[in-house]
Amino acid sequence: MTEQAQETASKGYRALVLAMLLLVYTFNFLDRQILGILAGPIKAELGLSDTQLGALGGIAFALLYSTLAIPLALLADRTSRTWVITASLAVWSGFTALCGMAGSFAQMFLFRIGVGVGEAGGVAPSYAVISDYFPQQQRARALSIYSLGIPLGSAGGVLLGGYIAQTVEWRTAFILVGLAGLLIAPVFRLTVREPVRPAAKNDAIPVSAVFGMLAAKRSFWLLALGAACSSLCGYGVAFWLPSLLMRSFGLDLMDAGQFLGALLLIGGVAGVLLGGWLGDRLGGRDKAAYAWVPAVSYIVGMPLFVIGVLSDSVTLAFCLFLIPQALVYVWLGPVLTAVQHLVPAQMRATASATFLLINNLVGLGLGSWSVGALSDALTPQFGGEALRYAIVAALVFYLLAGLFMALAGKALRKDWVTA
Repeated sequence: MTEQAQETASKGYRALVLAMLLLVYTFNFLDRQILGILAGPIKAELGLSDTQLGALGGIAFALLYSTLAIPLALLADRTSRTWVITASLAVWSGFTALCGMAGSFAQMFLFRIGVGVGEAGGVAPSYAVISDYFPQQQRARALSIYSLGIPLGSAGGVLLGGYIAQTVEWRTAFILVGLAGLLIAPVFRLTVREPVRPAAKNDAIPVSAVFGMLAAKRSFWLLALGAACSSLCGYGVAFWLPSLLMRSFGLDLMDAGQFLGALLLIGGVAGVLLGGWLGDRLGGRDKAAYAWVPAVSYIVGMPLFVIGVLSDSVTLAFCLFLIPQALVYVWLGPVLTAVQHLVPAQMRATASATFLLINNLVGLGLGSWSVGALSDALTPQFGGEALRYAIVAALVFYLLAGLFMALAGKALRKDWVTA
């Protein structure tokens, strides 16, 4: 399957496919993360608590985003992955625009569910398309380049959202970003061809076979739990960091956006690329490295994050955040590559969706909500500094992520499936 796609596509066309997938993924995270920078004005206008804001950034989005990912991945494996990605982009962009028209918590909650429904069909099929177009020895780097959509989209969300909200209003930010995504959808469909693959084999594989193969592999559970712990912390911190900068460090909306945008563009991009390079280089010698590289990164980065959150200086906080911001993105290329190789090639989209179900239901669903709820609970004791200590508590999950990844390394050697 993958060999066919690689033989029929030139090196230049594979680069174009990767660039288009990266653009779509950038909008995925731009639409997903823009809510964080706009939390302040949304909270003020709609009269929300931190718990409600956390629910909008977490469970409202993750509820159907996580659960629909598997049936949409099955559809992609059995029909056209590029069509599923195109339709998903159009749906989530439309609902992002509708968020700019919400007049209450209930309306915003429903529109965020819609964003999650759309984004459910974007990521897992993209992983499979990349794995079809790129040979094994290049996959960690290719998946890392695709994963640049996370820091690029997140940075774009805070920079663009903060600028528009401060110069116009928060509603305009949602509408403009959503309309831009709708314009990109037909361009993507016309540009990216479906990889050559044996459709008959795909149709013959029941979903129970994919689930059964993954469930029997210890490495899958350890990788999924490690990623879930990382995402619980990562999504929670990413959502609430703009509010922390404004509440505890005295920044305004635009300054907070610039702080986070620079942090994500420098640290996030460096970490994603470093992870892909290390994954391909070290994983080629020992498959365990695909899990051990992220494990070391989490354990080294966590204490620096804590010191930065507890500091009183904006400059010091930025310097302290920069290294761990890179380290917590290292996992993407190596771990996503490893998940692709726990099953045969024709099962990849479904396997990725199963991995993302665990990762997102725990991490994305609980991350921002748990930090917000803890902030509300700590307010009677710490007042305006409650959010700072809620974030510190959440950072412990990076240590748990490191432990799970460390344990997954040895199991990967046994569970790896060679195409």
